[in-house]
Amino acid sequence: MSGDRNQCVLVTGGSGYIGSHTLVELQMAGYDVVAVDNLANSNVASLFKFYIVVCTVPVMPSEKRKSVLVTGGSGYIGSHTVVELYEAGYDVVAVDNLSNSNVEAIRRVEKIVGRPIPFHVMDLVNMSAVEQVFDEHTIDYVIHFAALKSVGDSVFQPLHYYENNIVGLLNLLKVMAARNIKNLVFSSSCTVYGEPQSLPITEGHPIGDCINPYGATKFFAEIILKDVHRSDPSWNIVSLRYFNPIGAHPSGDLGEDPIGVPNNLMPYVSQVAIGQRPHLNVFGSDYDTPDGTGIRDYIHIVDLAQAHITSLRKLDEHCGHKVYNLGTGTGYSVLEIVKAMEKACGKPIPYKLCPRREGDVAVVYADAALAEKELHWKTKFGIDEMCEDQWRWQTKNPHGYGTSKKP
Repeated sequence: MSGDRNQCVLVTGGSGYIGSHTLVELQMAGYDVVAVDNLANSNVASLFKFYIVVCTVPVMPSEKRKSVLVTGGSGYIGSHTVVELYEAGYDVVAVDNLSNSNVEAIRRVEKIVGRPIPFHVMDLVNMSAVEQVFDEHTIDYVIHFAALKSVGDSVFQPLHYYENNIVGLLNLLKVMAARNIKNLVFSSSCTVYGEPQSLPITEGHPIGDCINPYGATKFFAEIILKDVHRSDPSWNIVSLRYFNPIGAHPSGDLGEDPIGVPNNLMPYVSQVAIGQRPHLNVFGSDYDTPDGTGIRDYIHIVDLAQAHITSLRKLDEHCGHKVYNLGTGTGYSVLEIVKAMEKACGKPIPYKLCPRREGDVAVVYADAALAEKELHWKTKFGIDEMCEDQWRWQTKNPHGYGTSKKP
């Protein structure tokens, strides 16, 4: 097209069947394109060949963009949340010590959102490093993911978990308080509930009777945050108790890439399905469940990430200290997940029944009604979509990110 700049076309329903094909023709004809879609009956993966803006939630005007510090930003949940933050109109600063993540995740996020991301390799246990990040950037909110997270490892390395997860949080809170930045979304866990006394689990369920040190670190962190708000009500804090995130970004470019042997079920299942491991070890086949294997509430990683956007809006309401469960409200057993993954990949997944793993409970699933009511958040993806997106990630990235952990 002639002129100083290309003309720009807004395409509504841009990820749909007709819309996505029209995008191709528009770009070939020389137009710039902005696509919007609510993804109610389409898939965002159809758009990743374009440099476009995908709007699934209201986007704030550029003159009002606020900045979010994301700790653990190259991790599984953190990296997906960074994508959602950019698409919702926030600026992001990401930090990570790369102890159980890969800097390539940040590169993939930059590809998806079409812009560079300020990223610092640093450890929250190092107070001076935390202070330096806050000195270099203007921060409005903090989303705190950074933590060691393996239930099994925490049983054998409790001191390491307490130091990393608690000291890191304390350093972060001290630096935030000193700079009068008092808006925090905290990554908690359903492990704070311990052995469920009733199901589904509501936020009113007793907490603290944790059966592993990882869960205990999350419980102590919540107590710390409660005390911080009690001592200074100007703090606004949302603690999100995750159930079991699985799946991957619909593009297949972003997913869970554990260092070493996977501790979580889904990456282990995926590696067996693609032939990297001979079989899946199923820990516990004698639980009081229909098939004897443990039952969990699995939630799509994108649904989980989007809850952090609605949580930031809750902070804007000067909400005080709030706690929410994030889950689907439906439990699936390990063997049901295996069957769903077999459906997604089209091949059998061999497994071996093993003794129970210390620190695991039999059945856990959420009542997330409070998050739906107060955060206006609800899950969109079912178990089949979770497995399909996971398999797309695994086949597209058979060795994960497959690059050096160093920037």
